[in-house]
Amino acid sequence: MPGYFIWTIGCQMNKAESQRIAGYLNSAGYHAASLQEADLIVLNTCVVRQSAEDKVLGTLGLLKGLKKMHPNLSILVTGCFVDSNVEGLKRRFPQVDFFFRPGAFSELINWAKQRGIFITEQGMNLPISPSPCAFIPIIQGCDNFCSYCIVPYRRGREVSRPLGEIVCEVKEAVRQGIREVTLLGQNVDSYGHDLWEKPDLADLLTELNGIDGLVRTRFLTNHPKDMSLKLIKAVASLDKVCEHLELAVQAGDNDILKLMRRGYTSEQYRELAQAIRCRIPEISLSTDVIVGFPGETEEQFENTFSLLKEMRFGVVHVATYSPRPGTIAWRKYEDNVPPEVKKKRLHKIEELQASIAGEINSQLQGKIVEVLVESKKKGKWYGRTRSDKLVFFEDKVARLGQLIEVKIDKTSPWALQGKLKKRV
Repeated sequence: MPGYFIWTIGCQMNKAESQRIAGYLNSAGYHAASLQEADLIVLNTCVVRQSAEDKVLGTLGLLKGLKKMHPNLSILVTGCFVDSNVEGLKRRFPQVDFFFRPGAFSELINWAKQRGIFITEQGMNLPISPSPCAFIPIIQGCDNFCSYCIVPYRRGREVSRPLGEIVCEVKEAVRQGIREVTLLGQNVDSYGHDLWEKPDLADLLTELNGIDGLVRTRFLTNHPKDMSLKLIKAVASLDKVCEHLELAVQAGDNDILKLMRRGYTSEQYRELAQAIRCRIPEISLSTDVIVGFPGETEEQFENTFSLLKEMRFGVVHVATYSPRPGTIAWRKYEDNVPPEVKKKRLHKIEELQASIAGEINSQLQGKIVEVLVESKKKGKWYGRTRSDKLVFFEDKVARLGQLIEVKIDKTSPWALQGKLKKRV
C-alpha cells in the first residue's frame, strides 16, 4: 500500500484542507507515512509572512534532495505559495510534480486520475480528524484587500458554500464522532452574501444549533467591519456557540488603520468590543496585531499598545510587518521601520500580553471549568474550555471526546492545569 505525507503550515483553513486531502488519499488506497517512507508528499503552504515563506522554501530544498534519491517520489504543492504563474513555479522548482491552488480539490482529483490514482468521492468527503473537533470551511477567499494581505490574490474573491451543504456535512461529521466544529473563512462574517438566498452566519449557526450530538460551535476569522448585531445576538442566545471570538484589530492608531485599509477606526473597534462584552459578559476576546507597518511612528505604536492594555484580550497574536509582493502596501509603501525596532515593539506587546493573560487566567484558580477533551500529550489529557482556554489534566481512563469538569489548581498565561472533578 503506497504511503503519503502531508506537511502543513499556516492558518486553520490550511489545516482543514490538509485533513480533506488526507481523506481523499485514504480513499485512493494510500496510508499515512513518514516523510522518508512516503511515495507521495503534499506541501500545504503559507506566504502570509516572510518567515512562513522561508520555511516553505527550505522544505522545497529538502525535498529536492529527497527526489534525487527517490526519483519515483511524487511531490505536490498547494496553499498560498501557489500563485497564478504556475509555469514560473514549475521552472523554479522542477522537483515538484504538480502545483494546485488552495482548496482546488478538483485539480488534485484530475491529476490523480491521469496517473491511475482513483479518488473515491464518498458522501461529503469529510476531513480525517484524529480529535473530536473538526474545521469546516464555509467561505473561501476575501473581498477586503487589506493593504498588507496576500490572501485575496491567492485564494480569490469570496465564494460561500450553500447552507444546506454545510449542515449536511456537519451532521455527517457528528455521526462519525465529531463533537465540536469550527466554521472557517478568511472573512467568516461575510458568509452567504453571494448566495441567492442571502443566508448569513447567524442563520447558519442557528441551523447547526439544532443538530443532536453537536456540543460546541466556533467560527473564525472575524472582520470588525463586517460583524453584525444579529451575529452578536446569535452568539449570545445559542447555547452551543462558544463564548469566544477572534476579532483582529491589527493596529490601534487610526492613520495606520487607514493605510491598512481596515475600514474602521480604533474608536469604532472599541465600541464593537464593548457591545459584544455587554451582550455576552462571559465572552473571551482574542485579537491579531501587526507592528512595524510602513511609516509606523513610536507614537502610533504606543496607540496600539494602549489599546491592548485597555482591552485586556485573552490572547494576542502579534507579528512584525512583512512586505508581500503584489499587495497594495508592497506597491505603495516603503518598508522603512528598522527590523530591530519591529522586534522591540513585538517583544513589548508580548510582555504586556503575558502579564494580562496571566492575570486573567489566575482568576480561574480553584474554579471548575468544562473541558472537551481533544487529545493526549506527555501523559496528560488536554482540551479547551468554551472560552478557548487550554486545560491539561491527568487521568488513566480514556477521555477522548468527553465533556468533563476539571478543577483548576495551577494557572499560567498560556495554559491551565487541573484535576478531574467529575464526568458530565
